[in-house]
Amino acid sequence: MKHYLILIFCLHVGFLFSQEEEEDREQTIAEANQFVATGNKVLTKDGNFPKAEGEYRKAIAKNPVDPTAKYNLANAYYTSEKYDEATQRYTEATKIATTKAEKHKAFHNQGNTHMEQKKYKEAIEAYKNALRNNPKDNETRYNLALAKKMLEEQEKQNDQNKDDQGDQDQDKDQNQDNKDQKEGDDKEKKKGDEGDKEQDPKDGDQEDKGDQGEDPKDEGDKEKDDQGQPKDDEGDKEQDQKEGEGKPQDQQSQPQQVQGQLSPQQVKSLLEAMNNEEKKVQDKINAKKAQGSKVKTDKDW
Repeated sequence: MKHYLILIFCLHVGFLFSQEEEEDREQTIAEANQFVATGNKVLTKDGNFPKAEGEYRKAIAKNPVDPTAKYNLANAYYTSEKYDEATQRYTEATKIATTKAEKHKAFHNQGNTHMEQKKYKEAIEAYKNALRNNPKDNETRYNLALAKKMLEEQEKQNDQNKDDQGDQDQDKDQNQDNKDQKEGDDKEKKKGDEGDKEQDPKDGDQEDKGDQGEDPKDEGDKEKDDQGQPKDDEGDKEQDQKEGEGKPQDQQSQPQQVQGQLSPQQVKSLLEAMNNEEKKVQDKINAKKAQGSKVKTDKDW
């Protein structure tokens, strides 16, 4: 009998504890829902996002397994254009949601958040997950088609940008090559101008020498003539002498007499005349010596 009484007492105590836990859980859910309701009210009526965020956080802390507070907080972030925070809270809501309806809503709004960020691949995946939980939602289906179209245009734009960038890089390389070529041509031209400047003084010297008749090449030819070849004038003189040989004396060319000087022929005639005169005087002296008388000779100079 005692054993039965003990068993009945234990069952009663366990029931009481279970009832208290259930009451505590219901009270926790009620409080969490109250925080959510307050957050919704201050956000929609007053537009007070900071206060609403605080109320949602209190609800999450009170009942972490309830997706409602996380879902509503994600919506508040989305409305405030805090898309990274919204994505995080939508992801948390999808993980703890227990019904397909809750999952569908969380994935749908998550897709909308990705669309705002132009993350079209992520948006497509989110909309597909939403349709897996509610295939009849035409709004989600429309958003999925739009995301696919936007992704296609984005990829085309990216390809166009790559082509444009490639063209710009090619133009840049071409401009650099043209610049390098121009610099090289300028350097070559500068070198050519410097070479011409260095050549000009020499050309001037040669022109001066040409004006003076002192071309180095002509000097070399002149030296060659002096050393090994007779000059034209000397050759002409030798030719004249050869032509004069074998001709009568009176036909040979006579040197021109310079005014005020005696010609060789005149000098010879004068010497002969002086010799004849001196011979005459000597004959007279000899004749007087033969007679024994002394005479004085007069000097005619």
